[in-house]
Amino acid sequence: MSPVHPPGLDLDLLRGHLDRERPGLVNGPLEARVVEGGRSNLTYIVTDGSGQWVVRRPPLGHVLATAHDMKREHRVISALHSTAVPVPETLLLCEDDAVIGSPFYVMEYVEGTPYRTAEQLAPLGAERTRAVVLGLVDTLVDLHAVDPAAVGLGDFGRPDGFLDRQLRRWGKQLDASRNRELAGIDELHAALGRELPVSPAPTVVHGDYRLDNVLIGRDDRIKAVLDWEMSTLGDPLTDLGLLVMYSSDLDLPESPVSTTSGAPGHPGPAELIERYASRSGRDTSSIPWYTAFAWFKLAVILEGIHYRYTLGQTVGAGFDRIGDLVPVFISHGLTTLQEG
Repeated sequence: MSPVHPPGLDLDLLRGHLDRERPGLVNGPLEARVVEGGRSNLTYIVTDGSGQWVVRRPPLGHVLATAHDMKREHRVISALHSTAVPVPETLLLCEDDAVIGSPFYVMEYVEGTPYRTAEQLAPLGAERTRAVVLGLVDTLVDLHAVDPAAVGLGDFGRPDGFLDRQLRRWGKQLDASRNRELAGIDELHAALGRELPVSPAPTVVHGDYRLDNVLIGRDDRIKAVLDWEMSTLGDPLTDLGLLVMYSSDLDLPESPVSTTSGAPGHPGPAELIERYASRSGRDTSSIPWYTAFAWFKLAVILEGIHYRYTLGQTVGAGFDRIGDLVPVFISHGLTTLQEG
């Protein structure tokens, strides 16, 4: 029987390429399934019945800028494999569109669980949940301790002016999605610009660091950090600010944007910040700004989703409620900045 080809991945062409580039890796017909993960890139688990691998490619209908992500993702994961940061081993990068229709890369399959909600964490119990979340902070410290130049990532980004560029970038994203009045969002954007902190020394930044972007093993340790689509060289406290935001209590039952903060034993934002500060030695006194920026960024992302929903460009459940969340994120951002 011929294999079922998931969207965007011709298994016959993939098998032929692997046989040429990594002879002996695959020993039987391939099967594959699409898995969740990443902001936009497609992730597949591929198996020959005995071994398993992960294939990553850009979304269907991608443009050239997205294709570049494959090389960047492959590069940063490969560079970090020799460090204390747990990442899968990369096996192959293909930049030739002729093989499956886009660039792609192959990496080892890592067994583990991405905890996405407090409900998924709760069965672990308070003690294990606490250990898992503190381990997330410790791994972030390990990432930010990596010397980019020492692992070949010295030119991986432009850290000078990083925060200013980030703020301008997300302001432009907001302007591209404007089709209604959003009280307070321009005020939040302007306040962030006025109070721009001085960044510490640049590090490798993950860009979307949270619990559901790592795989937790049965021993409650992080087995792999995934989804490096937004990684670059920049201000490490942007990663911490985002983690603090996702560890805050949204108090939004049945929200399509979930956090893990409600799970028994989950450390609060203050403890996460203290853990990071004590282990990294960095000054975290400006973290309210970084957390407020994370609220702003997520508000812009959600408004973009809401905008596409109003145009009929989204498919699936929950999109009708996204628009109601945006004012909540704006309010959290303003409050965080004022209290800081």
